[in-house]
Amino acid sequence: MSDICIGNSTVGRNQKVCIVAELSGNHAGSIDNAIKIIHSAKRAGVNAIKLQTYTADSITLNSNSEDFLISKDSPWSIYKNLWNLYDKAHTPWSWHPILFDEAKKVGLDIFSSPFDETAVDFLENLGVSVYKIASPEINHIPLIEKVAKTGKPIILSSGVAEKSDIELAINTIRKIGTNEIILLKCTSAYPTPEDEANLSTITDMKESFGLDIGFSDHTEGDTAAIIATSLGAVMIEKHFIGDLGIESVDSFFSLNEIEMKSMIEKVRLTERLIGSPFYGLTQSSKPSSTGRRSIYISSEIHEGEIFTKENIKVVRPSFGLDPKFYNEILGKKASRSIKAGARLSWDMVSKES
Repeated sequence: MSDICIGNSTVGRNQKVCIVAELSGNHAGSIDNAIKIIHSAKRAGVNAIKLQTYTADSITLNSNSEDFLISKDSPWSIYKNLWNLYDKAHTPWSWHPILFDEAKKVGLDIFSSPFDETAVDFLENLGVSVYKIASPEINHIPLIEKVAKTGKPIILSSGVAEKSDIELAINTIRKIGTNEIILLKCTSAYPTPEDEANLSTITDMKESFGLDIGFSDHTEGDTAAIIATSLGAVMIEKHFIGDLGIESVDSFFSLNEIEMKSMIEKVRLTERLIGSPFYGLTQSSKPSSTGRRSIYISSEIHEGEIFTKENIKVVRPSFGLDPKFYNEILGKKASRSIKAGARLSWDMVSKES
C-alpha cells in the first residue's frame, strides 16, 4: 500500500491521520455560512473539507408516493419526502468554484462526493484531486466506473454495504486500473449508537482488502475517532458545523469548532502515544536504566579470597558487572582486596583458575 495524495495532504500508514471536515448541508442554504465553516475548519486544524455534489433531481424523484416518503421516526421527518430533504441539504453547484477557491486561499484541501455521473464531469472541471464515493452510492456501479476512469484516488465509504458490496466496488475500481483506494469504516446511522460502531472492523478490513482504512464517524463526541486512530485508521471524517451555532439538516450530529479542535488534539496525542515499534532505551528513559541490577561486593573481600554467594550480590543500581556473569564469577578468586559496597568489575577477578 502506497501513500495517496489529496491535494497537499499525504495519506497513508506512515503519515499523520488526515482529518476531513464534512460540510454536507450544514451551510443551511447560505454560501456565507459555507465560507464561515471553511474558515472555522482551518482554525480547528483539519486537513481537508469535503462537499457533496448533487441536486435533488439528480439523487431522487419529486414524488409523494410511499417509497419516497421519509419515515416519521427519522430525524429528517420534517421534510416529508426525499426530494424536499435533498433540495434543502444540497450545496448549489454554482457555489463550488467559490468554495474551492476559498479553501485553497486558507490552505485547506477540498474535494467532494459526486452522486451521479454529471457531477463527476462538473468536478473534473474544478480539478479535484480525489473523489469520495458516499456510502449509499456503493452499489451505483456506473458512477463508480465513471469516477475510476478519471484515474484519481478514491475514498470508498461502506456505511450501508455488505461485504460483497465492498468487494464488488473495489474490484470494479481495480479492473479499470487504479489501486489508490482508501476504504472507510462507516455506520450510516445518525448519530451512530456506540454498540453499532464496531470499530474492530477497521483491523479486519485491513486484512480482508489489503487497503489503508479510514473512519467516517457519525457517533457523538470524539471517543470513536480516537479509538479508530489507535486501530490504524489513516483518515477520520466528521460532519462539521463550525462556529455557526445554528440548526441545519446535519447539525445534531456534527462537531463545532471547539469540539473539532479538541478531537484533533486527542488524535494527535494518540498518534504520539502509538509511536513506532521500538526496543531499547528512549532518551528520557536512559536515566532509569540505573535502576537495573548489577553485581556488587556485599562483604569485604581479601586478595585471593573466593567469590561466593556470601560476599557478592545482585542489587541495584546498574554500575557493576552485569548479572548474567554472576554464575561465572562464583568460585573465582579476587585479584585484590575489595571493600563492601564496591561495584564488581573484571579487573577485580583473578585470571588464575
